[in-house]
Amino acid sequence: MQPQNLRAMTTASLLPAATVVLAAGIFIADTVTDLEIAVPAFYTVVVLLSVRFCNRRGVILTGAGCCALTLLSDVLTAASGSSGIGFINTTISLLAIATTTYLALKIESEKEAAYEARSQLAHVGRVTTLGELTASIAHEVNQPLAAAVINGNACMRWLAAEPPNLEEARQAAVRLVKDANRASEIIAQVRALTKSSPPEKSWLQINDIILATVSLIESEILKNNVSLRTKLSDEVPLVQGDRVQLQQVILNLILNGLEAINRSPEGPRDLVISSTKNDSKGVRVTVQDTGVGLAPENADRVFSAFYTTKPDGMGMGLAISRSIVEAHGGRIWATPNSPRGAVFQFILPIGMEP
Repeated sequence: MQPQNLRAMTTASLLPAATVVLAAGIFIADTVTDLEIAVPAFYTVVVLLSVRFCNRRGVILTGAGCCALTLLSDVLTAASGSSGIGFINTTISLLAIATTTYLALKIESEKEAAYEARSQLAHVGRVTTLGELTASIAHEVNQPLAAAVINGNACMRWLAAEPPNLEEARQAAVRLVKDANRASEIIAQVRALTKSSPPEKSWLQINDIILATVSLIESEILKNNVSLRTKLSDEVPLVQGDRVQLQQVILNLILNGLEAINRSPEGPRDLVISSTKNDSKGVRVTVQDTGVGLAPENADRVFSAFYTTKPDGMGMGLAISRSIVEAHGGRIWATPNSPRGAVFQFILPIGMEP
């Protein structure tokens, strides 16, 4: 297990215990001390901590429990001759706890709504991108299907020969199955990209995602007369995330590079995709092109929503990519390439949950 993942798990397991200890400490301080302040108001910290590891029902129960402890402490100290100050402090504390619980639930609702909106926007971006690549995807599917037909006919000819050539027929049948599986894989990738479903966290090999994305739009790369090279490190560790969303990021960056190269009137037409381990903290993916280039002052603006340098662009592809990478706990940035073009890079943490 990675050290970062171990620390995250340790923190997650200690937080509930620390919350219980804090609540117990506040209860004791409120009960046995004679402070003329609203000590139970500190229960608001307990409610805020519960948001980190509880669902909505758990936050509500935590808030109710803090209110119950406040009232219990007030009852236990009533016999000691508490004045009106005790009643006022208790009322203030109950209001503070209730308000904090309500606001915490509102914040969680807003976060969930924002996350849902971001997921829907990412889905729309994928569908739009695939719509633009319809011809390329159709070509990628037709290639293995045409090869399957050829190998099927060859198998039939070998079987019809006198005597039947079973070895050649077997080899043709093996090639037919391989081509059919290839077509099925392409269709499965397209279906996954167009499907609107909740993110699925799993352990992923980023090199596999890069290669699958490149194979999906290989004909688009050839059509644009672009030389694409991959430099994928064998030492890249696994990352945890959603395969479809990360494939969308890589697809956006590759298409962005192709468009930049197409807008360049002359010079080399190279696109390089590389992966490497980023020290011990994460995985780095780099997409480097020799296109029209990127002005240093626009390096951050390119990831802003609706910012685009293309006449027919919407300016959403890179903004969606940034949102996905940051949701996975990573970061993405762009720099000018030397002597021309741009370099887009993103880092994903190792062993950290999105």
